[in-house]
Amino acid sequence: MIRTLVAEPTALPREGLVAILSREPDIELVATARSGTEAVSAARTLRPDVALLSAFFPADGGIRGWIAVAAAAKQAAPECQYAILSPDWQRRDLRRAAAAGVRGFLACDSPADELIAAVRRLAAGGKVFGSRQPDSTSSPLTPREADVLRAAEGGATTAEIAAALCLSDGTVRNYLSRAIAKTGARNRLGAVRTAAESGWL
Repeated sequence: MIRTLVAEPTALPREGLVAILSREPDIELVATARSGTEAVSAARTLRPDVALLSAFFPADGGIRGWIAVAAAAKQAAPECQYAILSPDWQRRDLRRAAAAGVRGFLACDSPADELIAAVRRLAAGGKVFGSRQPDSTSSPLTPREADVLRAAEGGATTAEIAAALCLSDGTVRNYLSRAIAKTGARNRLGAVRTAAESGWL
């Protein structure tokens, strides 16, 4: 059962989210919150698996305010996976959100099946950025470079990445070197972080 928290300051959108999630047999809505303060308190007390923080209206400072809420909630309940629902976001919002521990963004008008799939993916430890990508600056990474960075995300060695992707150690090193250069990072961990924060993985 995926224990889920919904934070939305306005009644009608909040009730819509509740209605969508409540009909799923594997999702348990443990709380709703009408403000950032309520969201942090509920996360601390109830320890949900997933929290959806809606920035549809500019309550609590809009999207930046909800990123701050996510950061505070992440400290209170670090095991929870956080996503922000917003009508619009920009690349810089992704970077701030990733630094705050947010695992995804979704458009407020996302289809119900996309929202439900997002909750399940977040609960499984994945990241979610919905069908609409932010003000798209396309990724400088090739698909294979992105694959290698994803494989390196958990701290895997070059040999482990090579084995997982059926590549030679030298080829993996080449992909990592190019990815590091393209992201402007100093090492592979920095490249992984930059790529993840930029929504390229």
